Amino acid sequence: MRRPLLALLTAALIGTGANGVALAAEAPVPPELHWSFQGIFGTYDRAALARGFQVYKEICSACHSMNLMHYRNLQDIGFTADQVKEIAASVQVTDGPNDAGDMFERPGRPSDTFKPPFPNENAARAANNGALPPDLSLIVKARKGGPDYVDGILTGFVDAPAGVKVAQGMYYNEYFPGHQIAMPPPLSDGAVTYPDGTKATVDQMASDVSNFLAWASEPKLEERHYVGVKSVLFLIVLTVLLYGVKRKIWAAVH
Repeated sequence: MRRPLLALLTAALIGTGANGVALAAEAPVPPELHWSFQGIFGTYDRAALARGFQVYKEICSACHSMNLMHYRNLQDIGFTADQVKEIAASVQVTDGPNDAGDMFERPGRPSDTFKPPFPNENAARAANNGALPPDLSLIVKARKGGPDYVDGILTGFVDAPAGVKVAQGMYYNEYFPGHQIAMPPPLSDGAVTYPDGTKATVDQMASDVSNFLAWASEPKLEERHYVGVKSVLFLIVLTVLLYGVKRKIWAAVH
């Protein structure tokens, strides 16, 4: 009895592995895009970050939280203190308990984290047909491909190929593993109005919010690049000086 059972288990494991490999293989790699923050001299595009926050605030925040971000962090991408206060105060957050032991609602403050769209995980799943929208605070660092993956998912909604059946409540996305995703296409041309006059196409909004989420995932990137460049320059100068000292000390020795 043990041999037939072992054979069945082995076949099941092999089949599962084969299906997993096939599933991974059939998901195309998103296009590799150029991002201003890449490379040792990379910096964030502040205009793109501001537009990206607008896309998150007006579209993505309806389903996705950013629990590691505080409103005060927006000053790092160019918002003034007054603008941050206004953005924070535009939402009502739960605070307390007060002296009577009750929770209460108040306008947000710069010190508050971004207000989540749902009070808890169960509420998030109930509102999304059982699917849990991931928190976006570190999404660019958490997904292989980083900003390319995020941009690819946002722009990868297409009609399913002939013969492919999309499950009820799911949408076909050419860059999502398995191609079927519970998130409906979130972007459409003109979905937001940019104050700087930039045309809000799907590609533009996807790029802008990918920039913003990349910054949220690694806000100290520019500082790290700056320190890295200074360190390399220091080591180069030190090497030249040490070589000069060595030549001078050992000049008379043959």
